[in-house]
Amino acid sequence: MKRLMLLVLACVLVSAAPAFAQTVKIGYVDLQKALNLSSAGKSAKDQIAAKVKEYEGQVAKRQDELKKMKDELEKQAVLLSDEARGRKEREYQQKLKDFQRFTKDIQDELQQKDADFTRRILEELLQVIKEFGDREAYTIILEKSESSLLYAADHTDLTDRIIEAYNARGRK
Repeated sequence: MKRLMLLVLACVLVSAAPAFAQTVKIGYVDLQKALNLSSAGKSAKDQIAAKVKEYEGQVAKRQDELKKMKDELEKQAVLLSDEARGRKEREYQQKLKDFQRFTKDIQDELQQKDADFTRRILEELLQVIKEFGDREAYTIILEKSESSLLYAADHTDLTDRIIEAYNARGRK
């Protein structure tokens, strides 16, 4: 519904453009591109990648421990009493559950960090876009993917200029 309203509004403004051609100025921004290419976006990606690398070592270590534990259990299975084998199997299953919980917690943490970074950068980008729109006297600035933008001339793409304005603020 929102997309349809924006599209209708854009069509009305474009069709009315000859009547007030000097006052209508429309552009669009690719927010995904701005998120990925801004200095803050790159920094966020680097921070998340560093966290992933840190966790990869911990995950590998725990996987090795589980493999050793399972191999040991299989080797000793015939030598152990039913009670001892059952105890070792329960220990293994508990470690496996702990490992699965650990990896899920890591995934949740990384997704939350990514969402937090994205939310913060988007809020700042939207402020930059508002200031840019006011300063450059734009009537409408659309978001490339959310507005169902079917066509736009390259000169109406403000993304690179918005990234420059955002980066000029000096945030990382």
